[in-house]
Amino acid sequence: MQTINKYFDSLDQHQKQQFSQLEDLYIYWNNKINVISRKDIRNLYTNHVLHSLSIARVIAFKPGTAIIDVGTGGGFPGIPLAIFFPEANFLLVDSVTKKLIVVNAVIQALQLSNCTVRNNRIEDLEDKVDFIVSRAVTELSVLYAWTRKNIKPEGFNELPNGLLVLKGGDLRSELAGFKSVVSIFNLKNFFNERFFESKKLIFLPG
Repeated sequence: MQTINKYFDSLDQHQKQQFSQLEDLYIYWNNKINVISRKDIRNLYTNHVLHSLSIARVIAFKPGTAIIDVGTGGGFPGIPLAIFFPEANFLLVDSVTKKLIVVNAVIQALQLSNCTVRNNRIEDLEDKVDFIVSRAVTELSVLYAWTRKNIKPEGFNELPNGLLVLKGGDLRSELAGFKSVVSIFNLKNFFNERFFESKKLIFLPG
């Protein structure tokens, strides 16, 4: 939790309380249904929560913004973003039912009224939203093909509507087809922790 306070000092007391609850919730549920590796759970706030919140370094979602978290897994980046942006609306989608048991339990415990969950494949979703967010679900070209239909043409945020995708490693071949339109943000410029050394946030307009 200190890691979150270090970089985000404008959180209100309610948000701080919600973020502080995450550790106990994920330790409890991860023992029942594994959504985070046993070794990685010790680094929950850096490797999962702060990683998710890197999106908030690039865009401040305005009230009423609609976002789909594709392949949410254990609820990342959707749940941390829903805490951070309580007036935006988040739809967390995953095709693995058991993972969503954990996601639903965390959402209910935190009383996140701006979060809903859907057990579905993104290819089958017809919802129209402003942004798609995701953490390394698949290659960008595939994700773009799956989700382009879900992005509203007109937006009202500082960035145009589109995809915000958290990635790591060498992305040159993956991004080759998008060079003219994609924006790449190196997370090591936002956070000092070693985990972020090779991590990136990709923005692709819809």
